[in-house]
Amino acid sequence: MFSPQSPWYAWDGWNARLFLVINHAGDNPVWNNAARLGTALAEHQLLPVYMGLALSIALRWPRVLPVRSVLVYAWGNLLLFLAVYGLLKPLASFPRPLAVFGPHAVHVLGEPKFVHSFPSGHAAFAAVVATSFAFSLPRPWGLLLWLFALWVWWARIAVGAHFPADVIGGAVVGTLCALAAHGLVRLWVRGGRAA
Repeated sequence: MFSPQSPWYAWDGWNARLFLVINHAGDNPVWNNAARLGTALAEHQLLPVYMGLALSIALRWPRVLPVRSVLVYAWGNLLLFLAVYGLLKPLASFPRPLAVFGPHAVHVLGEPKFVHSFPSGHAAFAAVVATSFAFSLPRPWGLLLWLFALWVWWARIAVGAHFPADVIGGAVVGTLCALAAHGLVRLWVRGGRAA
């Protein structure tokens, strides 16, 4: 059930086919740099930077970004770390496109990786960003965050790091973690008022 050949993951071969189409769609400086930048902006090491920026904005302009949303973002990332790196990646250990197709068939930008393809941590990270903040920010900014997430999701396939199912899985896991964090923060705030 939990293997790269499972119907929920392989999509009757379409997961691999879609990867090859997206991965080979462009090979020019604009395409490659956009893919590299989309990946770099969703690196997990940037979490403290994003937290610092979000907290600074929330404390200065609380009507634009409530502090509560920053707490959702922090807790969403904690849940994400536990779900992706504590459970799913070790459990799945699916091969990455480079291991499946070989270096002659995959357009790789960046460090070649071969294992732990499902789910995409970068895709999950982008989903947590968008889901944590998009609903509390004014509409244009929220839309911008969802466009950022779409960019990251595309970039992970374009750089040759993940199959589409990995990206969708990461997006779903990240969104669920942020939604769970929304619920936990709601209970936390309600509990604090009752005390």
